[in-house]
Amino acid sequence: MRLLIVIVNYRTADLTIDCLRSLATEIAVLPGTHVTITDNLSGDDSVTKLSEAITKNGWSTWASILPLPKNGGFAYGNNEGIRPALSSADMPQYVLLLNPDTIVRAGAVTALVEFMDANPRVGIAGSRLEHPDGEGQRSAFRFHTVLSELEHGLRLGPVSKMLTKHIVAPEIPTTTSPTDWVAGASMIIRRSVIDAIGLMDERYFMYFEEVDFCLRANRAGWPCWYVPQSRVVHLVGQASGVTDASRAKRRRPAYWFDSRRWYFVKNHGRFKTFLADIAWAIGFAVFRGRQFIQRKRSNDPKLMLWDFIRHNFLLAGRK
Repeated sequence: MRLLIVIVNYRTADLTIDCLRSLATEIAVLPGTHVTITDNLSGDDSVTKLSEAITKNGWSTWASILPLPKNGGFAYGNNEGIRPALSSADMPQYVLLLNPDTIVRAGAVTALVEFMDANPRVGIAGSRLEHPDGEGQRSAFRFHTVLSELEHGLRLGPVSKMLTKHIVAPEIPTTTSPTDWVAGASMIIRRSVIDAIGLMDERYFMYFEEVDFCLRANRAGWPCWYVPQSRVVHLVGQASGVTDASRAKRRRPAYWFDSRRWYFVKNHGRFKTFLADIAWAIGFAVFRGRQFIQRKRSNDPKLMLWDFIRHNFLLAGRK
């Protein structure tokens, strides 16, 4: 097996089928590719729908579905799809994590594989994610730091300008370039990276798991790159509902705060986590104060500051 593509499904069977349909032409030009769809105990008709679609469309030679016993989150779902391949006699050279709410443009997967083939010292690479109309989405990022949390909370022009190198989501690169981490919606991983650092941390239910994985790879000497020639449509938030811009902003789920906190505690220690929390909370409070005075409408999730304080200060001792 040259390439294993893993798609984690949770009640998104129709989206997953559309994703598989877009992959069909890519599979034809990439021999040795297999797609595993793991189902995180959807509890609906996802497994039946997906199985029928695979059979009906003649995809069974390269696609299979793996029902899982629980909904363990994004990292768990991907890991369960990867483990059988790693323990087989035919281990893949690369693993591509692909969201169910994606549509692969022609040549997107090939571009990633060819880039990795040509750059054996690169451990991870990500696609250019875009909206259906071709407008780009930010998908090449910098690692989170105390200063990045201050910038993100405060959102004040002069401060952001001073902290340019700490902005987590910079402008979209136009050329193939190194980056700290890429979005897990379309992220290819060299098997040697998994051999060196292991699979994704399943303590993350959703969000920050790909940041953590890229940081671990970076520390082990495996850099990450952004490959804009690989174009993938990402229907933002359709799988989780958290970041879907077409829906009313709802409160961030507890697992988002838990994942963020675990990322900082695990990788930076409790003291820097406390500094990061203070920096974001103070910055965001000032930002909301400015919005109130200027009578501007907030685009942030409801009760964001309160939920942040509750999860990071009032309940911080639970971790």
